[in-house]
Amino acid sequence: MSNDPVSAVAPLTPCIRLCRLDPLGYCIGCRRSGEEIGRWSALDNNERWRLMRDVLPLRGPAMLP
Repeated sequence: MSNDPVSAVAPLTPCIRLCRLDPLGYCIGCRRSGEEIGRWSALDNNERWRLMRDVLPLRGPAMLP
């Protein structure tokens, strides 16, 4: 377990309520995969922060309609 004070705080969901998967399988709103969306509530805070900080930004901006 990390002693990082940020990891002790649960991040908000990246969901912006534009829930539709693009051809690559990522949500057009939050850029999570269907699997990541399904697992979100079971992830620990460190994994949520890692996804939001390191993974989702690499997938590019939300594809707003």
